[in-house]
Amino acid sequence: MTRETRRSTVALAMPGRGLWGGCAVALALVLAPAALAGGSVSVSYDSPAALRGLAVRVVIPSLHVAEIDASALPALRARPGIRRVRATVRRRHLGTTAAGAPRRAAAAEWEYAATRANLVPAAVEHAAAAITIAVVDTGADVSAPEISAKAPTTYNVITGGSDVSDVTGHGTFVASVAAGSAASGDALRGFGGDARLMIVQANRGSDVFDDVDEAAGIVWAVDHGAKIVNLSIGGAQTSPVERDAIRYAISHGVLLVAAGGNTGQGGNVRSYPAALIGPHGLAVASTTTTGERAAFSTSARYVSIAAPGVHVLGATTATASTSTYPRATVGTDGVYAYGTGTSYSAPQVSGAAALVWAARPSLTAAGVATILEQTASGGGTWNPGTGYGVLDVAAAVAFALGVPAPAKK
Repeated sequence: MTRETRRSTVALAMPGRGLWGGCAVALALVLAPAALAGGSVSVSYDSPAALRGLAVRVVIPSLHVAEIDASALPALRARPGIRRVRATVRRRHLGTTAAGAPRRAAAAEWEYAATRANLVPAAVEHAAAAITIAVVDTGADVSAPEISAKAPTTYNVITGGSDVSDVTGHGTFVASVAAGSAASGDALRGFGGDARLMIVQANRGSDVFDDVDEAAGIVWAVDHGAKIVNLSIGGAQTSPVERDAIRYAISHGVLLVAAGGNTGQGGNVRSYPAALIGPHGLAVASTTTTGERAAFSTSARYVSIAAPGVHVLGATTATASTSTYPRATVGTDGVYAYGTGTSYSAPQVSGAAALVWAARPSLTAAGVATILEQTASGGGTWNPGTGYGVLDVAAAVAFALGVPAPAKK
């Protein structure tokens, strides 16, 4: 199955007419009891004037969407300029518990060699400085050696400030894998070479997100120069605001990379946003050390490619759970751990995408995605478990450069 065939069978669900064009749309209240558990709702509006006097938590002007306090719900029913009110949709990070992680430093970062990222020319790694990878997640510990060395751009969707303190350790882990600095030491090498790093925090305490916060993070990253947006988050439902944010990123030439989901042992339930972006970006599955699909990794039509997702090495925070992130005895300056889940496969692909783009700057986002898929281990053949196969960074970069790929050992 080719990428174009998959594009026609797994279409991004978008309305046929513009949300804001044409005649007025009647207010739709789509609210279940659980909708108000977080104390907020998603509101689509005509103009900023419609939000005056409301307790607005987050606003996304380019999408005409805001998240407001649910206490305002009764007043919304008759308020002019409000088009749609919906329950917010929850998002969580897609890491799992990494039991039995290896402890030997010699094989700690096995995923780097397994994807042949260690064979990328240094010149390409340096050229990746022209590419920015945004990690929309739980924030990051910007003092972690691999992240500090990149002097990342930071933004907190919830507060509107630059503080992106990471309590769970998930965002730190994902960012370090996607674009951690190799210059910070020899404990960990990020996949993106010298790619610039953007940290966009979109969670409201612990590891819980919602669709409006996610969408706000995507839009902010796009508006501030990200070429690649990593989304190691997911949930079983989608929403108009999520779809609109994805459409916004695609229309601006940004490559979206999302974790494919961890429901392989639970019915292969679709995970969003991965189920939306498969044909338009890259939805990433997880593999084991033998290159097989990890049992937890979701098997689905939207899966694009796979990357190691078991006992992946990354940087984390001192406050991160040791059961979720068993500590690794590597390095001395930072906190390192092992993580398991499609959360940690996705940033490997994000980093690889930065290298491919650096090797051939004229590529479109779709062109980068196609090269990564067609040079993966599947040899151009697709399957629902691992997509086009396991990521081969060296082969993808070589293809972009127009030179032979390094021989496989």
